[in-house]
Amino acid sequence: MILILPSLDQRGRMQDMAERVGNCSRRKFLKKAGLVAVGAAANPLLLPQSTLGATSPGNRITMGFIGTGRQAAGANIPQFMALPEVQVVAVCDVDSWRLGQAKKQVETYYARRSHSGDYKGCEAFTDFRQLLARTDIDTVMISSPDHWHVPMAVAAIKAGKDVALEKPITRYINEGRILARLVAAHNRVFRVDSEFRSLEPFHRAVELVRNGRIGKLRAIRTGSPNEEFPDEPEEVTPPPPELDYDSWLGPAPKVPYLQKRVHSPHNLKSRGGWMRNLDYCDGMISNWGTHLNDIAQWGNNTERTGPVEVKAHRPIPSRPGVERFGAFRCLVSLRQRRRVVLPDGQAAYQV
Repeated sequence: MILILPSLDQRGRMQDMAERVGNCSRRKFLKKAGLVAVGAAANPLLLPQSTLGATSPGNRITMGFIGTGRQAAGANIPQFMALPEVQVVAVCDVDSWRLGQAKKQVETYYARRSHSGDYKGCEAFTDFRQLLARTDIDTVMISSPDHWHVPMAVAAIKAGKDVALEKPITRYINEGRILARLVAAHNRVFRVDSEFRSLEPFHRAVELVRNGRIGKLRAIRTGSPNEEFPDEPEEVTPPPPELDYDSWLGPAPKVPYLQKRVHSPHNLKSRGGWMRNLDYCDGMISNWGTHLNDIAQWGNNTERTGPVEVKAHRPIPSRPGVERFGAFRCLVSLRQRRRVVLPDGQAAYQV
């Protein structure tokens, strides 16, 4: 049996779905469509304006952003604002400078598209719980450091919000089960944002592999690009005045402030140092690895299975005073139905 993946013609796919919708309400359909899109893309599965009529304010999905750093400012906020079905109405961050930049980004975008040339409809919060308390917000996009993903997602689901969550969704398997049960219990729409799933070259590659165009699949190799992090200071200092450091730490261990532990002040371009600290993140294997290893599993037709054995091999850096920071590479082995070998010296795994 040859598996044929869906066509890349998004317009045709949307039209087919619209015909099946019938007379159900537009908002109900968007929520149902979102269930199909779980884990699929950085852009939500929303119908174009021409399919279901004009996007009046009452029909738009109102959205709040929690976490307004590099990923939110550069990708998530612009992409959602560009959708006529979405209205961004709130932003939240514990860094007041980043928060101000996000509020300005949203209001400038909408002002340019308004008749008056002015727009002041984006509320700014430093406490995500205050954003979640707004009953007029339908959904939230969470782009916080990884250690905050689950607590914020749990709170959002309990507050009745639909959730788009940056990958990795969780750091531990049991957290995933907690979220899955909550989503079902509260009848919410939940999706993980993994943009590689919506990029045509990866879709095409998977289509070719799963249809046998390259022959029998014997091995898969994936690797992670080298990442350059800024040379952040490692000495203990007071937090910058714009950062609520205690709230940034949240559920993580209470430790003194290091700039290297958080992010560069007044900078939305470089990656934060938290991505190299095991108190907050599992490193690039949960960033680039999430993307590329997911594509490998997709092409291998094992995306809905899990490994039966995991082994990891890496040197542990020994640098006094740097705590659990580290930029190192590792070989991770996963045993499944097919053998997939990944080169040593890269953040990768073996299936």
